[in-house]
This record gives sequence, structure tokens and C-alpha cells, in this order.
Amino acid sequence: MSEPIRVVVTGAAGQIAYSLLYMVAKGDVFGPEQPLILHLLDIPPMMGVLEGVVMELADCALPLLRQVVPTADPAVAFKDVSAAFLVGSMPRKEGMERKELLSANVKIFKVQGEALDKHAKKDVKVLVVGNPANTNAFVCSHYAPSIPRENFTAMTRLDQNRARAHIAVKVNVPVEDVKNVTIWGNHSATQFPDVKHATAKIGLVEKSVYDAINNQSYLENEFVSIIQKRGAAVIAARKMSSAMSAAKAASDHMKDWWNGTAPGNYVSMGVVSDGSYGVPKDIVFSFPVEIKNKEWSIVQGLDVSAFARSKLDVTAQELLEEKEEAMAVCSAD
Repeated sequence: MSEPIRVVVTGAAGQIAYSLLYMVAKGDVFGPEQPLILHLLDIPPMMGVLEGVVMELADCALPLLRQVVPTADPAVAFKDVSAAFLVGSMPRKEGMERKELLSANVKIFKVQGEALDKHAKKDVKVLVVGNPANTNAFVCSHYAPSIPRENFTAMTRLDQNRARAHIAVKVNVPVEDVKNVTIWGNHSATQFPDVKHATAKIGLVEKSVYDAINNQSYLENEFVSIIQKRGAAVIAARKMSSAMSAAKAASDHMKDWWNGTAPGNYVSMGVVSDGSYGVPKDIVFSFPVEIKNKEWSIVQGLDVSAFARSKLDVTAQELLEEKEEAMAVCSAD
């Protein structure tokens, strides 16, 4: 057994964290040999609920969980952490636009960026789950200048999981046999779920998803719309936003970042754009990435059709507008 690592989860008394904490603490993310000290951050009014979560974690009797540190103080929460799941934010409610979330939530991520900068390990891996995730990740990174920008990522793995699961049902194969579905852009209704380079193993043969489904119109219209609106559909049905699936996606994202991707496989992560695929620089944009030695790199050389180009441009424009609005909110404080 190695030395314990410190992992922080924010919004730790909330719905997503309730599923996520168990996955992390039992070894799904950092591995079955890696002991953990969990730091749980939430706001002062939630401390009573958080105490109940701490009790439940104790009652799980998890061999890897060495200590739990519940707190409302960011200085304590981010002290010496190696990984951060930034889940806590004001949740989106039915009928609420993402832009309404933006002004409330970017202030939270400014404070957390400053706390990470002062207290976290400099190689901390930061995953932003709280919406608007891409722009919150940009803000967080901006206010943590001593931590490399590539250490801040936003979660689009939930969208990728949704898209893979949808395709698997459509072609009647297990979800593990669908590979290399890409989510481009923002974790919002402008995202572009792209299966142009995805494959599905049908029988013993790996086929392109486009060939397997053989309906280009469906894949470029109805499929895109279903994935873009899936979060809203869950809210309409549950009266609350996705929690279990969001926790699983956060677990998947960090697990791959920590352990690497299999050769020939790539995953979608919101990362700071370097201009690849004609995307404007300095926005957090979801790209297909490969991961090795805990470092991601954008997959290069994928063909982008005129149709895909138009989709990438729309989602990039939304991110530029969000970034401008977020930075205005932060500088007005």
C-alpha cells in the first residue's frame, strides 16, 4: 500500500457527491491499492447534512478510506490535495437557462481557484463538474496561476457516456463495444456529439458507427438533439438534475486521467484550447484526448466535415460569450 493521497470533493452534502464519494472511497477511481484521505467541502448551512454523510462513509467500513475531513473552509478543504472534484455549485432547476447559473456560480469558482492556488499541491488534477462547467474551469484556472492550466478540466464525460449508451442500444451491442465517440465544445445544448470516428464491434467485426447505423440524417439531426437535451429530459422526469450518472462520469473522467487511456481509445474532456481544429485559444473546450502518464493530449488529425465545422463554431462562440460574461462578473467583485 502506498501513502494516502488527499482528495477533495466540493458540494459534498449534495446529490452528485452522495454517489461519487462511495465510488472514490472504495477504489474505483485511484485504484484498489491507493489509500485516501477525503476532504469534504460544503457551505455552513449544510454542515449538519454533511455530518450524516461522514457517518455513512464510516459505516461503509471501506479499507482504503483512512480519514474524512468535513469543512466549510476552503483553506482546509484544498490543503495538500492531489485531486479535486469541484461539484458544488447552484444546481440548474427546471426551466432555468444556463446563463442564469453563470453569474452565481463563477464567483464560487473564483474563490476555489484562489484557494487551490494557495493550498493545493501544484500537480493537483482539478475536475470541474458544477455548471457551467467549461467556463467555471476557465475561471478556476485563471485564479490559480501557480498551477499549470492543463491541470484544470471540465466534465463532458457524462455527454460521452450518454452518446455511447444511445449508440449501443441502437446497434444492439454492449456499451463497452462502442469506442471513440467525441463530444466537442461546451457541456450545454450547443455541444456536438460526434460519431464520425466512432466504431462499434458487431459480432467480431469492428465497424464504423456511420456504417452500422446507415442513416446519416439521423446521426446528424435526431441523435445530436437527443444527446444535447438529455440533461433537460432527466430534469423534467426526476424534477432534479442528473446525479448518479454525473457521479459515474466524474469517476470515469478522473480514473482515465489518473491511469491513462487504452491504446487507440480516446475520451472527451473539456481542456484549455491551444487552437487545435480551428477552435479559439484560451477557452475550455471539449476535445477528444488521449492520456498517458497523467497527462492528456488532444487527438490530432481527425477529419472535420463542413457539417461538423459549423457545429464546432456555434459551441465555440457560446464559450467565448460565457468567458467574457464570467470575467466581467469576477472583475466587478
